[in-house]
Order: sequence, then C-alpha cells, then structure tokens
Amino acid sequence: MNKRDMIKSLQEKRAEQRKKLDAVLETVQNEERSALTEEERGAFDEGEAEIRAIDGRIAELDEQIRSDEAAAKVAERYAAPAPEVEQRRAAAGTTVTEPEVYRSGPGGQSYFRDLYLANRRGDRDASDRLRRNDKMVAEKRAISTTAGAGGEFVPPLWLEDQFAALARPGRVTADLCVHGDVPPGTNSINIPKVLTGTATAVQSTQNSAVQNTDMTTGSISSPVVTIAGGQTVSMQLVEQSPLNIDDLILGDLAADYATKLTKQVISGTGTSGQATGLLTLAGTNSVAWTQASPALGGAGGFYSSLGAAISAIHTSRYQPPTHIVMHPRRWAWALAQSDSANRPMVVPSAQGPMNAAGSPGALAAQGHVGEMLGLPVFTDANLPTNVGAGTNQDVTVVARMSDVYLWEGSVRAEAFEQTYAQNLSLFVRLYNYASFQAGRYPASIASVTGTGSITPAF
Repeated sequence: MNKRDMIKSLQEKRAEQRKKLDAVLETVQNEERSALTEEERGAFDEGEAEIRAIDGRIAELDEQIRSDEAAAKVAERYAAPAPEVEQRRAAAGTTVTEPEVYRSGPGGQSYFRDLYLANRRGDRDASDRLRRNDKMVAEKRAISTTAGAGGEFVPPLWLEDQFAALARPGRVTADLCVHGDVPPGTNSINIPKVLTGTATAVQSTQNSAVQNTDMTTGSISSPVVTIAGGQTVSMQLVEQSPLNIDDLILGDLAADYATKLTKQVISGTGTSGQATGLLTLAGTNSVAWTQASPALGGAGGFYSSLGAAISAIHTSRYQPPTHIVMHPRRWAWALAQSDSANRPMVVPSAQGPMNAAGSPGALAAQGHVGEMLGLPVFTDANLPTNVGAGTNQDVTVVARMSDVYLWEGSVRAEAFEQTYAQNLSLFVRLYNYASFQAGRYPASIASVTGTGSITPAF
C-alpha cells in the first residue's frame, strides 16, 4: 500500500465516523431533545477526536507526498541527460523508446551529411534518419515541420536546447515576448486595432438622447522577416572527419540566429526587410537620465529615472509594466554602487535588506538577475551601448512585455553541392521566418538613456 492508498483508506474511515456522529445528532433531533445524554456526549467527543486525528494523519501524508514529488523534480532536473527520447504511441497503447537520431558530441550522426546523402545521392538510410528526426522534432514541439521547400529540413532535437547556450548574447528579450507561430503563406501579419473608442456621458434629463459615439478601427502590420546564414564546408570534413561538424556549424549558426532575432526585437529599423524594434517604434515613452556624475540613488539618479519610466507606463497604458531589461554593464554598475557609508545599495535578499535600491538574484551574465522597484530585472547584452552624442550610452527598457508579440517559424537547415563541386565543397545553411509586433500599445514601452548612462566607471 502506498501513501495515496493510505490517504484513501483514511478518508473512507473518516466518512464512516462522520456518518455515525450525524446519526447521533439525527436521533436527538427526532426525539425533539435539546441536549445529548452523557453517553451520547462521550461517544460524540470520542468520534470528533478520532476525526481530528484522521485529518492530521491525512495532512501529514499529503505533505510527505508533496515533498517526495518536489525531491523527484529536483533529482530529474540535475540528472544526467539520457541519450534516448521516449516516443509514446497512443494508437497501440504501448510505449516505445527510440534513440535520438542526431546527438551532439563525438560519435553523433552528422545531420548535414545525411542531408547531402539523401538529397544528392538518394541514400535511403539517410532519408529514413531525416524522416525519423522530423517526426521526433514535430512531436516535441507540437508544430508542423513541412513548411517551406520540403519536410526534411528541421534541425535535430539537441540543437533546440542550444539556441541561447553558446558564447554569444542569448535571446533574453525575445523570450520575454508573447510567442506564436508564423502562419504559412504570408509575408506580413496584421492585427486589428481600435483607433478611437466609444463614449458615455451623463444623461441630462430622463428620456433625453444618450451619448452615441462611433468607434473607429484600423490595423497594424508587421513584416515576416527572414534570418539566414550559411557556411561552406569541405567534403572531406563532411564524409571523413571523426568530429561531428553539426556541433560546430549548426550550433554556431543557431546561436547567431538567436542574437540576430533579439536584435530585431530590440532595435530593428523597420526598413530593408527588418522588423520595427522596441527602441525604434514611434509613440513609446522616453526618460532622460541626465547626470554629470551618474549615481544609482538621489535626485535624478538611475533609480528615480526607472521610477519615471514606470510612472509613464502607468499613466499612459493604464496597466503596470512587467519587466526591466538592461545591459549587463549597467546591472554590474548598479551592484557596485554604495551609499555615503560605503554600504552596497543593491543588497542580497539573504542579508535582510532595508532601504535597498534593489536585490540581486542568482548570479548570471544574462537573463533574470534580480529585482528593482518591484519588477524583475533581466540583463541582455544585445541592448545598444553606442547611443547618444558620445556613442557611449546604453539603453534600459521598462515594458509591459505581455503587450509585445513575437511569431517564429520552425528553423530549417539545408545542404547544397551545386556551384561548389569544382572545389569538392558543400554549402550548408540555416534559416527561419519571424515577425515582431510591439505596436499594439506603444505606451507599454519606456526607454531610459542619457548622459547618465555613459560607459560606467568601477
């Protein structure tokens, strides 16, 4: 008997005991008595005590189950990754475990080599591996992998977890957006938008006309941009090298894709096929942090400038912001600031901070790093640090990211030997489609920059 069975048995026993006590009360009511007899009182109190004991034991077992589940999750989180992926087949009602087709590291099957063999040599085994890989990726991501020129162009599963894990700026800001899939067969995504709303007014007298103002509507459009990159590879490396070139090429292309996508989200120009980014969108809030000697606290300091940005969103969007995103150098500078008594102003929560300007979280170069003014702080090295007259100012973004939308397709990879045959080379490429839209509520976004945000001194 496990703990859940024990709880079920105790619940049944509790229900039986409660039924006995209800019968005692029903007897008193039927006999139209106002009180229990001494014998009934003793039996009733004894039953109540037993119910309380059962409740206590159920609560104890429930807490043990919760603790066991939490411990299991922690163990799973830190367990060594299994080299196999479980594939469940609901039709047969059985579970089949199949190894991943393409794996990172020495001895892994080369995805690019199979692309070449399947598409240019007609290798059936390579084609079969590509089809099985596509099926695994489709089942994991629950999206179609057949858009574009063909179905066998979906990078392997191991790559899905390495988009932001390499030594490049990751996709921090991009991952804070509301996500969706790029619909097929379109080069832009249009969203309806209310331009002017209806209105109400106090009725001057009974039976007089009520206010009647027509709503006007329009739409906002975001282009579907293409982000692509490639690499020429020698056939000797593809066919003879003991190294898995996918680790080098696919991993690096994917990491750069993550960087370029996030740069579109932050500062896309809106021209030449680019998206319109958070910092180039018209109608957003701008807060000038102007200090000859930059400081975290005090009048006109960085802290008060962030407060001004939050206030601008409150008073124009009428909803609170959800995130603060700054460059890693600005967060490091904030961590280094101290008051007149040389006490740090961003104080770890473990120290029980009082009157702190912020509190740091887990040590991180990018991603969630702490809290300020009640908002989570994220650092993103894709934020510009070359703005302003001296091209040495960075930008901090305060935004309600639930108002910002990002659509992405399924990343594709291809291999070609045409035009490279005379060099015995292969051209491999990775590309994806994305569309970004922050124009639903430009007032949800505020940027903080100025003479105070110059290259920090430590």
